[in-house]
Amino acid sequence: MTLALAVLLVACSPKQKTETKDMNQLSFSTEQAAWMSVIACDEAKGDLVALESAIHNGLEAELTVSQIKEALSQLYAYTGFPRSLNALGVLQNVVESRKSKDKRVIMGEDASPLSDDYDALKEGTRVQAQLVGKAFEYAFAPATDYYLKAHLFGDIFARDNLTYADRELVTVSALSGLEGVEPQLKAHIAGARNMGVTEEQLQGIVVAFVANGLMNEAGRLAGLLQREWPQGQPNGAYAQYFVGQSFLQPYWGGVANVTFEPRCRNNWHVHHGAVQVLICVSGNGWYQEWNKPAVALTPGTVIAIPEGVKHWHGAAADSWMQHLAIHTQDQPGAANEWLEPVSDEQYNSVQ
Repeated sequence: MTLALAVLLVACSPKQKTETKDMNQLSFSTEQAAWMSVIACDEAKGDLVALESAIHNGLEAELTVSQIKEALSQLYAYTGFPRSLNALGVLQNVVESRKSKDKRVIMGEDASPLSDDYDALKEGTRVQAQLVGKAFEYAFAPATDYYLKAHLFGDIFARDNLTYADRELVTVSALSGLEGVEPQLKAHIAGARNMGVTEEQLQGIVVAFVANGLMNEAGRLAGLLQREWPQGQPNGAYAQYFVGQSFLQPYWGGVANVTFEPRCRNNWHVHHGAVQVLICVSGNGWYQEWNKPAVALTPGTVIAIPEGVKHWHGAAADSWMQHLAIHTQDQPGAANEWLEPVSDEQYNSVQ
C-alpha cells in the first residue's frame, strides 16, 4: 500500500463515536493557534525548513502529534498530496528526533469512531451548508460537488480530533500561503466565521505570520479580513512624537498594532540598526520617505522600511488607520531617532 493511499484510508475510515465536543469552537490556546497557523502556512508554501522549526515550536506549546498530523493530512485537499506528504514526513522526523532526545511529545488521541451507518454524503452536505451559510451545489462539476460533500466535509471533517473551527483556521492559514487563490481564501474566511472562529482568532493568524517573518502572507490575509482591530490604549509614552492621537495594542512576538485617528501621523524618524515592517490592517493612510512620493496604505499593504531611511507614516485626513509594526534584522544598539514633526503643509501635500 502506498503512503498516499494509507493517509487517505485513515482519513476516511468509518468508526463508532464515543464522545461529543463543541465542533464550532477553537480547541487551541492562543499560542497553539499561532503555531498551527504557521505550520499550515509553511506546509502550503512547501518550506520544509521553516516547517520543521514551526512543528518543534508547536510541540513545545503542547499541540499534540494527533492534531498536527490531522491538519497536515487535511491539507492534501487544499495544497495537494505532494506538499501534505512531505509535511507529514517532516512531522514524523521531528517526533522521532524529539523522542530520541527525551524532549516532550504529546501524542494525543485519534478521532472518535463513527457509527457503522454513518452517511458521509448526508453529513457532509450539512457541514458544507453550515460553512457556506446556505445549501450549496456545484452543478457545473457534479463529481467535484460529490467529492467535496462526501469526502472533504463528510469523511474528513467528521474526524473530531480537530473541530470544525480548528479545521477552518488551518485552511485559512494554508490558503494565505498560496498566491492566486484569493477567491477561495475569502470564502474560507467567511466559512471560518460561520464555524465559530472569532475575529480575534482570525487576526491572531496575521499576528503569528508577522512574528514569524511571513509578511506577504500576513498582508494577503489582512487585506481580506475587512474588520477593525482592537484599538488598545492611548500611546502616551510616544505622544510627543505624534501629531494627533494614536493608540497602541501590543501582541506577542514583538508585534504591535498602532491605531491613528484621522490626520494623525508620527514625526519624521529613522530606524538605526533595524528594518521595520508595517502591514496596514484597517482604514487608509500614508507612508513617505524623505524626498520621495508618498505611498498609500490600505488593508494588506506591506512596507519594509530600510535601515537608516528618514520617513513618516500616519492616517489619511478622512480615515482612521491601523497598522501592525515589527522590527526585524535587529543589530546591537538598534534605536529610533525621532526628528521634526510632519508639518501641515507636508501632510496636506499628499492628501
